Amino acid sequence: MDFSNEELKAKYNPEGSVTRRIQDRMLEILQIIDSICQKHNITYWLSGGSMLGAVRHKGYIPWDDDLDIELLRDDFFKLLTILEKELPENLSLQWHTTDKNYFFCFAKVRDKNSRIKDLTGYDRIWKERGVWVDIFPLAKIPRTIHNLSVKTFGHTYKVLRTASDPMKAAKKVRFWAALNRYLIFPFLRFLSFFSFTKYYDFDLGIPYYQKSTISDYLPVKYVDFESVKAPIANDANNYLTIRYGDYMKLPDNPGAQCHNEKVEIW
Repeated sequence: MDFSNEELKAKYNPEGSVTRRIQDRMLEILQIIDSICQKHNITYWLSGGSMLGAVRHKGYIPWDDDLDIELLRDDFFKLLTILEKELPENLSLQWHTTDKNYFFCFAKVRDKNSRIKDLTGYDRIWKERGVWVDIFPLAKIPRTIHNLSVKTFGHTYKVLRTASDPMKAAKKVRFWAALNRYLIFPFLRFLSFFSFTKYYDFDLGIPYYQKSTISDYLPVKYVDFESVKAPIANDANNYLTIRYGDYMKLPDNPGAQCHNEKVEIW
């Protein structure tokens, strides 16, 4: 390891900085999600860059401004039902059933006491726009079917991305998302039953890829993450190598991966 976490923190997320304030708020959300998961025996683990941060930095990647968790698809829908009932008043579940213009195929838990302008611009039609934690479902999906689902769902993104008036385009966004969710995806999921794949990937329509076995994920291991203990995949080395290659090496352009343009926290 040819870097100092202390020096990186001093440069990218010192105490009181906007990035650090976002990270602190996300950590608060994670602790609430964790307590609910433990109460209901739901297993989750840190995902993507959040797991990478836990392993490489014992917390956030210093310049990271989002936090991701993942869990198996059945547990995902169980958790959504519970979160909708048990989240405290300052937090909100963001899913298409709670925010009608939200069209992503993964969910978010949003903080109501903040507001963020996402660089992608997809949040322009959403009700909730505060600091968030992403929740990703995983399923046994063959890569060919997963790729196809990303392509069929891609038109939903395109409709909003090319719209001159986002709010007028919201109805079309809802239509294309529903078409995939209730017609195309069930057919693709039916086809996936005949593949007998042993690999888990992000669920249909999610434009990220993993391809790991259940033993890569479970049982989870708890490690230091900032001031708390957080779960990571059982074989984090294999998980992170699949996703990032030489994951202990810093990127050539640290800080270029930020997601947010404007942030207000109160």
